[in-house]
Amino acid sequence: MTMQPTTQQLDIFADSRDVMLRNDVLAPLERRDAVAARASLEQLAGEYPDDGTLPALAVLVRELESGSITPFADHASLAIARRHLDDEVVPAARRVLPVQTVQSWLAPSWRTLARRAASLPFRGADAGDHTGSHAAPLWLLAGDGAAACTAIEGIESWWRIPTPLAWMTEARYRTGGLDAAWPLLAELAWLAPARFAMLLPVLGDASLDALRRRFDAEFPGTGEVDDYAWFAAWLLLVKPALAGRLGEARVRRDQAASRAMVLLGEILRREHEGDQHELVSLRQELSRLHAGLFDSYIATRKVQHR
Repeated sequence: MTMQPTTQQLDIFADSRDVMLRNDVLAPLERRDAVAARASLEQLAGEYPDDGTLPALAVLVRELESGSITPFADHASLAIARRHLDDEVVPAARRVLPVQTVQSWLAPSWRTLARRAASLPFRGADAGDHTGSHAAPLWLLAGDGAAACTAIEGIESWWRIPTPLAWMTEARYRTGGLDAAWPLLAELAWLAPARFAMLLPVLGDASLDALRRRFDAEFPGTGEVDDYAWFAAWLLLVKPALAGRLGEARVRRDQAASRAMVLLGEILRREHEGDQHELVSLRQELSRLHAGLFDSYIATRKVQHR
């Protein structure tokens, strides 16, 4: 005797049908096959017009279909395209794609924007919202640190400007790790402590985050974001092995924190060589630059000589 499906079984079949149709859209989406994704999307919309994933799936299918490679005529055009990616495409990808594939799926879109923005010059702080309308941050979002470095090197005196300096610091980190980034991290902390503080969560480096927490707890500053200007100098006290890498940073003579790091490096060298004659004056100079940092330095010496 043939058994008829129960109502509960029919509900399961119906539920399975919409899951299957959604998967039929996702599979070509993940392959970036726009034609197949569009056909499957239309079938899903036809059978399940109220499906909650339809808006997000439609955004991603349209993203695949757009495919423009025309260079941007101006910064405003790039800003509009970037807002579309940030505000619509990225949330849609996070809504329907497996979390481990979101970044790799979005990378070609960021790469396309970066290529289209290649001819746009960097615009400084007077550009308002267009400060980030440049190829470099787009290459970073695409996961191509080397291309970001090349784009930043086209900005005149990029190391004197907080925004491109922050981009280059991230690019060096992405291509060479923390060891490669130390000199630029020092330069960024001196030039723009707030940008330095904003960059650390972006890098997401566990050892760097641990050092920041220790700095926050131990450094005798004001508790304001400007304290981070002294981060590199303080590092020499807790990680003297970094002296060589930090010594490669471009010194800013107009910044007391930069001079303090150089001075501490010289003090450490004189101590290693046993040159007591010069140490007294060098230590006095350090005390004048930052009394709290000097006290921290003296505290480390008392611990060493107990």
